[in-house]
Amino acid sequence: MGMDFRDTGLEFDQNRIEELDQLRSEGYSLYPPVFERKERITEIREKFSAVGHERSEDRVVTAGRLYTVRNHGKTIFADLGDEGARIQLYIRKNDIGEAHFDFFTRFIERGDIIGIGGYPFRTKLGELTIWVDDIVLLTKSLNSLPEKFHGLTNVEKRYRQRYLDLIMNIEVRETFRIRSLLISEIRSYLTGREFLEFETPILQPVYGGANARPFTTYHHCLCQNLFMRIAPELYLKRLVIGGFEKVFEIARNFRNEDIDTRHNPEFSMVEIYEAYRDYNDMMALTEGIVSHLVHTICGNYRIEFGGEPLDFTPPWRKMSMEDAVKELAGLDTRAYSLEDLKKIARDKGIEGYEAATSWRELLVLFFEEMVEGQLIQPTFIYDFPIENSPLAKKHRSKEGFTERFELFICGMEIANGFSELNDALDQLARFQKQDDMRKAGDLEAQMLDYDFINALGYGMPPTGGVGLGIDRLVMLVTNQSSIKEVILFPQMRSEGDATLKSSGNNEAGIP
Repeated sequence: MGMDFRDTGLEFDQNRIEELDQLRSEGYSLYPPVFERKERITEIREKFSAVGHERSEDRVVTAGRLYTVRNHGKTIFADLGDEGARIQLYIRKNDIGEAHFDFFTRFIERGDIIGIGGYPFRTKLGELTIWVDDIVLLTKSLNSLPEKFHGLTNVEKRYRQRYLDLIMNIEVRETFRIRSLLISEIRSYLTGREFLEFETPILQPVYGGANARPFTTYHHCLCQNLFMRIAPELYLKRLVIGGFEKVFEIARNFRNEDIDTRHNPEFSMVEIYEAYRDYNDMMALTEGIVSHLVHTICGNYRIEFGGEPLDFTPPWRKMSMEDAVKELAGLDTRAYSLEDLKKIARDKGIEGYEAATSWRELLVLFFEEMVEGQLIQPTFIYDFPIENSPLAKKHRSKEGFTERFELFICGMEIANGFSELNDALDQLARFQKQDDMRKAGDLEAQMLDYDFINALGYGMPPTGGVGLGIDRLVMLVTNQSSIKEVILFPQMRSEGDATLKSSGNNEAGIP
């Protein structure tokens, strides 16, 4: 082909390029557009599970990728794999003819995608095998697969080249099959209860719905800054205001924050709102969804995560934030003055205590640092201070608190829900406070969304809402300790860049 692939990052095997040139020169029809596969390998395994040592009279036609090739002179054994399973092939020169056999030995190798026809039988060692009588090369692999016995083990390469990870590691494919099933089950659970699914903007003129730093871009036609959404909350609430009473969105969100085993800048969540409900109803809905997912996918309410046995059998434990800090951290925050609480926080090495202006703000810090990690079994923590809950309704009986909850499992926040704030003037005042914090340098404070306030002015019924993190749910049901294992293409630093650089606002700016 005369192409130079050096310094391109391509991993093409030059010998395979030459084989491809040879095939073209011999007039072979490369990359056929279709292959009439009659059975998948899983179907063959099921249909012929009782086959004996004699060849079956039923012929099968299937296709897949070659994972191993073992040449024994006039006989070849190979392993063929598709999306769901692998099966052994038995190829004899006497059966497919010298020309086809010579073609296979010259041009077909590990990694190639082929179509085959033949008859299932069981070898003397008891392995289900296809006695091949026809072979077609469907796609020539120009890259060599990793060494067959150890596979792809380099973690960084697995994440950067997820396609290769999926080729080599069937258990990784199973993780993402489960992810797809989990999302489908969420959708089915909600639509089966008359919720309607909607899509709201990802590019937004005003970001909101969570305390997070956004990604910023610039639209040249409109001549304005736009933000990648950090949450779909404020748009879904507009739909409730407009008259839709049960809504949800399975959303991709984007937050310009740290990357670690539980955070990725691009992540998935399902956000749900129901009119005439409160945070108690949302806790019940969350418990129903998550327990259903665990039982459906794992076949049991009891699973293991990171060596910890977990029991998702309803009902789950519920604790107020105050009670959780009192019981699990041994600290009654109401019994101390603000200065004494700050001294306790300083002595325990808790960061951020200096800026606290109320004991409730310190309550949150104590909870995050001293309690979260102890919440192993599914636990709802409810009644959050108003200072860090700008979108939640004021508590009906506890001054200075809101009707907000979070679900924790193995120390991870899985869900966050409220009795939604529907007082337009109260929301305006809280947004103004957030906006002041943002202008003072808090990059995670929310913007003042006047249009949303205006929408609230038309009246939103009492509403409950909750957001569930899909990536972390997948981590739980697949027993994966890193979020990168459950996101197909996680964000990675540029190859060769040894540091994760923290940059300021981009050139479009954040107003």
